[in-house]
Amino acid sequence: MQWQTQLPLIAILRGIKPAEAVDHVAAVIDAGFDTVEIPLNSPDWQHSIPAIIAAFGQRALIGAGTVLTPEQVDSLAAMGCRLIVTPNTQPAVIRRAVAQGMTICPGCATASEAFSALDAGAQALKIFPSAAFGPGYISALKAVLPADVPLFAVGGVTPGNLHQWLAAGCTGAGLGSDLYRAGQGVADTARQATAFVNAYREAVQ
Repeated sequence: MQWQTQLPLIAILRGIKPAEAVDHVAAVIDAGFDTVEIPLNSPDWQHSIPAIIAAFGQRALIGAGTVLTPEQVDSLAAMGCRLIVTPNTQPAVIRRAVAQGMTICPGCATASEAFSALDAGAQALKIFPSAAFGPGYISALKAVLPADVPLFAVGGVTPGNLHQWLAAGCTGAGLGSDLYRAGQGVADTARQATAFVNAYREAVQ
């Protein structure tokens, strides 16, 4: 398995509102991101997600996070979503996303959850909450997983520590509050996005 975008960093814009979504997504894409997630516990996501798909769907992998049910997967597929991210390992959700032809990156914490997700068809795994486990845990988990499974650290990843997660075996990371906090200005989002992109490039060069 191989992650399908050039930059394996997922911009998580939790709490963003429809009126500001396009401007903030433009900022992260201009900085070099090509994967964006709008969590479903954001205000009026039913309007934000279609708007950013219309604006950027040809330039980036656009999807939704905090997806909990197969019915939500169906609604998102109808909107044109191509990425599903979950906080937990729910095989029914994973199988539905696979059936819809979507990329699915479910959240897991243990080897049992990771293998359950892979058995259901997951193409990548989100290790959450990463900061609670540390890079050493990632290394240990990766040792028992298929070598080609993309792992994403999510929770507590910053530009300053991104290199630690990559060195531990992660393909990339999902970036939440250290990239975007609800209500912040577009300039702040652009600055943080650039910091993450630079940190990734420095770590892998």
